Amino acid sequence: MTDTIPEFIHQWINLAQPRLGAEIVSCSDDFFAACSRMLSPEAAQFIDGKFDDNGKWMDGWETRRRRDGGYDNAIVRLGLAGEIKGIDIDTTHFTGNYPPAAALEACYSETAVDENSDWQCLIPSTRLQGDSHHYFEIDNPACFNHVRLNIYPDGGVARLRVHGRVINDAATLDKKTLHDLASVTLGARAIAWNDAHFGAAANLLNPGKGINMGDGWETRRRREPGNDWCIIELGHRGSIETVVLDTAFFKGNYPDRCSILGARVEAGTAQSIVTQSQFWAELLPPQKLQMDREHRFNTEILDVGPVTHVRINLFPDGGLSRVRLLGRIDD
Repeated sequence: MTDTIPEFIHQWINLAQPRLGAEIVSCSDDFFAACSRMLSPEAAQFIDGKFDDNGKWMDGWETRRRRDGGYDNAIVRLGLAGEIKGIDIDTTHFTGNYPPAAALEACYSETAVDENSDWQCLIPSTRLQGDSHHYFEIDNPACFNHVRLNIYPDGGVARLRVHGRVINDAATLDKKTLHDLASVTLGARAIAWNDAHFGAAANLLNPGKGINMGDGWETRRRREPGNDWCIIELGHRGSIETVVLDTAFFKGNYPDRCSILGARVEAGTAQSIVTQSQFWAELLPPQKLQMDREHRFNTEILDVGPVTHVRINLFPDGGLSRVRLLGRIDD
């Protein structure tokens, strides 16, 4: 466990997001607070004076006090199967009612899971604290699609985040069909950015339309020369034929222009890729953008061959809701 915010929080997506299809499969008890709240994408909140029929309303999963010597657990089916890189067990706002300890297991199963499923221990029984984030780096290359959180003996957990690398097989995808190579469902991820003051760059890759201005990538107001940028690692190598840039909800703060560079990157660290990206080939020359609108580009795209990474440049700053890079897989 680590106390500081680890790199996996920013570098890998939360596989337990409901918007990706994650859901609670079962829980032993959720008398005080529904287990589904534990997967909520928003930060946990505390509403002073709010009560329901069973007691104080809490934003998370909370079980009743156990008197039988057992313990509580919840099973989550992940929205996307993948290699788990890190876990955040968050007890925010749970002070006198948090579990003293917790453990986490994972398995991969195409059918309903139960006690006989092939559960592997990722986090052994570990002491928890109240009103705190508990971060755990995971070193296990296996692919998982379920996790089971055990809390000892009872209590409340505000949020469970399961950060990891999406795993899917390019051989199962039709290479004659256009795919969104920048979709999180194919394993795309944001690996670097110069600023994300108002909204994470990873939001660009989320499925569906943005739900509000906060569900996009937005930088602070630039007060110096230059432009803002982010780098996306595509889900699969491919040749991009259509680019969609959506400024939905961004009206007084959309970028004036946007361009995209691309390259086939064989290896390197995030920092070395940032340095290289300044010299990548121009995939989409700077294009004028408008507020709250989906922009689609076809003929403007330059042929640079198959790429694995793109650099999205905003001129000079602002916000984008979604980026779609439609192309044919070349893995």
